[in-house]
Formats: sequence, C-alpha cells, structure tokens
Amino acid sequence: MRGLKLPSTTMLTRDFTASIVVFLVAMPLCMGIAVASGVPPEKGLITGIIGGIVVGALAGSPLQVSGPAAGLAVVVFELVRDHGMSALGPILIIAGVIQFVAGVLRLGGWFRAISPAVVHGMLAGIGLLIVVGQFHVLFDAKPLPSGIQNLFAMPGRLLGLSPDNIQAAELAFGIGMLTIVCMIGWEKIRPASLKLVPGALVGVLAGTFTAMAFGIEVARVSVPESITAAISPPGNDMVARFMDPSILAAALAIAFIASAETLLSAAAVDRMHDGPRTNYNKELRAQGVGNLLCGIAGALPMTGVIVRSSANVQAGAKSRASTMLHGTWILGFVALLPWVLREIPMAALGAILVVTGWRLVSLHHARHLFTHYGVLPAFIWLATLVTVVAADLLTGVLVGIGLSLLELVPNLTRLRLKVSEGEAAGGHAIGLAGAATFVSLPKLSDTLDRAPTGPVRLDVSDLKTVDHTCAEFIKDWFQRRRAAGDAVEVFGASGKVAALAQ
Repeated sequence: MRGLKLPSTTMLTRDFTASIVVFLVAMPLCMGIAVASGVPPEKGLITGIIGGIVVGALAGSPLQVSGPAAGLAVVVFELVRDHGMSALGPILIIAGVIQFVAGVLRLGGWFRAISPAVVHGMLAGIGLLIVVGQFHVLFDAKPLPSGIQNLFAMPGRLLGLSPDNIQAAELAFGIGMLTIVCMIGWEKIRPASLKLVPGALVGVLAGTFTAMAFGIEVARVSVPESITAAISPPGNDMVARFMDPSILAAALAIAFIASAETLLSAAAVDRMHDGPRTNYNKELRAQGVGNLLCGIAGALPMTGVIVRSSANVQAGAKSRASTMLHGTWILGFVALLPWVLREIPMAALGAILVVTGWRLVSLHHARHLFTHYGVLPAFIWLATLVTVVAADLLTGVLVGIGLSLLELVPNLTRLRLKVSEGEAAGGHAIGLAGAATFVSLPKLSDTLDRAPTGPVRLDVSDLKTVDHTCAEFIKDWFQRRRAAGDAVEVFGASGKVAALAQ
C-alpha cells in the first residue's frame, strides 16, 4: 500500500526480544509495588497489562513503558488505609479524566515546568518511605501506618532476631537478604552476554527456589486462579464518592504526581535514543485513558516508569510494539501460570522494593544541584524529602513548589522571556532574551523542540538569567541535538548557559 511504511523484519525481531526483557523486569516490580501499596499483587499486574497493551498503543512516547510506579505506592497505601479499596476506582477514574483533559488542553508543558529539585526530592522521600515500610516485610510483618513509625520500629525488628531460635521471622529475613545479595551481586558481576537479564528477576528466582528447595514456611504471594477474578469495578456508591471532597483532592494529587513523573520519565527516555521524540500532550492523554481503565478495573494507578523504559531502550526496542508485547506476555503468564506466582515469598518481593526504594533516594542529584546551581535548589530538594517523610506526599510537593517561587524573587520585575526565530546562513536561528525561569519553560520548550533538524544558531546574548529548571532543560536539549548529529552554535553565552553549552 503506497505511503504506508511497514516495520522491517529486523525491527520486529528487536522489539520482540526487547519485550521479553521488559516483561522479566516488570513482573516482580508490578507485584512488589502492589504489595508496597497495601493491595493484592494481582492489582499491579492488571495495571501492567493495561499500561503495556492499551497505553503502549496510544502513547506519545513510543519507547516509554507504563505501569504501576513506586512513586505512587505511598499515596495509594495511605488512600487504601484511610478510605478503603473501594475508593481507589473512583479516584483513578477522576484522575484519568483530569489527565486526558489536560492533554486535550495541551498542558503537558506545564507539568514539565515543575522544578527538578521538587520532583527528585519527592521521589527521594517516597523511596525512603518504601525502604522503611518494606523493611518490615522482610520479617513477614506488615508495615506500620506511618513512615515515622516504620523508621523507629526498624531497630526492634533487627534486635528481635534470634539465631538460636529460628522461626518464621528469621527464615523470611534470610530469604530477603539472599534476594538482595543475588540482585545486587548479579548486577555487578553478570557477563556481557547476559547483561539484559534483570537483577530483580535473579533475586526473586533465588529467593523462590531456595524457599521451595528447603520447604521453608514463609508467607507467599497470593493471586487468584483467574485474572478476571481480580477485576473489581466501582460499586453502586461511585457517584456518591465523586461528590466527596477528599476523593476529589486525592484524584487531583494522583493526576498531578503521575503526570509529572510520566513526563519527566519521557524526557529521560528521549535522551537515551535517537528515535521519535515524545509528544507530551499525546502521552498525557494516553496516561489519562490508562488510569481511567485502571479505575474501572479496580487496579493500581500508572505512570511512565523509567526503570522499565530504560530496560526497553537498552534491549534494542525500536517501536511501540515492544511495550505492547510486554503487556501481552504479562497477561499470558498470569492467565496460564498463576501457580508459579504463588510460590514467590513475600520477603523476596519486599527485598526487591527495599533496593528499588533506596535507588530513588538519589544523593547524587542533590550534590549535582548544590554544585551547579547553589544552595537554594539543594535546600528545596531536602525540604521536599523531609516533608514527604514527616507529613505526607501532597504537603511535601506543595512545600517544594512554594520554595521554588523564591527563585523568582530576584527577577520579579523582569520575568518575561522573549523568543525569536528565523533562518540564518546555513541553519535555523533562535534568539532568547529576558529571564528563563520555570514559569516560562513551556514557551522555551516549545521554541527549542520545534527547531528543525540540521544546524541551529542560538543567540542568548540578551538572556539575563536562567534558573535551574530551565538550565536543566537547555542542557538536555543541547545533548539531544548533538547526539542526533546537529551542530549547535551558541552566541553571547556567559555564566550558566556557557557552561551548559560545553
């Protein structure tokens, strides 16, 4: 058929193999995040299936993988604790509609304007809460209601172990430690020929086979015989739930956090490959459809997830077929082999989440903020982290955004960013003047992202100030253009912009 470009055999082969890798990474994470969220493991698997098959087909970021995210585990845990499982469906339906409408209204750029210090501080706080919560799962115990309680109870768990009296707690802890050692050890020593075999899978297999081989009696994953039995549509009180202010506030929070995490993940995925760039508004609409369906199915919320997305790119994926196939593999596995999942020790999943949570606490990013942008961005990161742990996620994000406004104070009288575009000798010319702050990031990103392929001449001689949010975006843009082989000439650069252009 004329004008229709069919994928090549080579592309399909690479997508097929990449989908297997993503499936192996996703299975333990989908279940583990569900456990960390205080819901049955199959709820995470349903989200992974919808994220792969449906959102993969609609996504504006073809190589990004969507599914349950550790970044929302704490939010869901608190929602289920306070409102019950029945509230999760209505919350996700509203959140999905909000995301879809935001995409239709082309608000994707505004979510990208959230300060990286706030987002990474939020993720670090969530990571710490996951670590201190899932630490107790290593002992076959349930997490306590709050992060502070979990933190203070940690020493007691360790001191309560008795090598002279091996009981369920000691056995579960042994399985958890074996899982962590095998996961991290494999990632450090795996041969190049097996680099695509994920450490999380190796850890879970080691813990599961050990428990099976020695007949160790520990708590195991509980999944239903049929995946359809795990689907629980909202009840007759759904309309009444829609009128509940606390439900509306929770939906808004999930829509906000999920959108920010998705679009930041999409930007990171764009830096990993030279294929099609993300259409942020299309991605937002796809996520809205995904969360709407997750609400109808009574599953977990979803976002674009960087761990599974990076595995997809590194495994050689070339199109959205890989993401869609990985969702198909999850569906097939859960439908045909549910008995395999029921052999996995809960302590093994807890161990995977402890490692995953700790990796969210990125001290490297805090050092990067302090070294390149000074005290204030690093303080915003720390304040967001502490508030998320000590209070709650929404409060932490609001505190971070509030502190971000302090960056505008020195430039209150000159916040406007002026852009100009045209053709220059041998390429495309862009001029920036005024102040590049996070409030002008949508305008800045639209201008730079629509620059055609080929040489670009960027004139910043009249650019008076650049905050760290815009500086990070410009840095990423430089890297993407140069990785694609496009020459970028910068004129009039000084200070931060000069450093970014190196």
